[in-house]
Amino acid sequence: MNVLSTFSRVVLGSALVLGAHAALAQQQLVPAQSEVQFTARQMGVPLEGHFKKFSAQVAFDPTKLASSKIAFTVDTGSATLGSRETDAELPKPVWFNVPQFPQAQFVSSSIKALGSGKFDVAGTLTIKGNAQNVVVPVTLTQAGATTTATGALPIKRLTFKIGENEWADTSMVADDVQVKFKLALTGVGKL
Repeated sequence: MNVLSTFSRVVLGSALVLGAHAALAQQQLVPAQSEVQFTARQMGVPLEGHFKKFSAQVAFDPTKLASSKIAFTVDTGSATLGSRETDAELPKPVWFNVPQFPQAQFVSSSIKALGSGKFDVAGTLTIKGNAQNVVVPVTLTQAGATTTATGALPIKRLTFKIGENEWADTSMVADDVQVKFKLALTGVGKL
């Protein structure tokens, strides 16, 4: 009887865990309503760009932040500044080195609620094989079945070796780059 009771608890517990994972697995990125932009400065002039391809794996429960996880991947070869000449340079080794590092990734390690739909998402950002711990401020808003995560993260491009050799001169291209995102998600519970 004791073995049967233990077995029943394991099966029931497993079913609950699988049910919870199934609910979290329903959280999906809506690419058509999402964007990842960046702003750099060349000789003081702002250059606006964006990434055309990115994905997210989200297991976010606002009532269980300790077990919530976010992984975000950007295809570096999809970067565009809107100019054919510049876009042809971005995949090269001195910039994103797309053949060797086709993706940049952020993986969360903790999420802290700040109130009013604001969160600090700590994690590791890896670009061109260079990993840095960062904290990304994120604001969540909900409209119907869609939850929108917005935020901005300043990065230093030279920390990630973006723009090497002659392009490491910050008088030509500033070291500071602002990354902004708007990610539309479905399946997130009520905030």
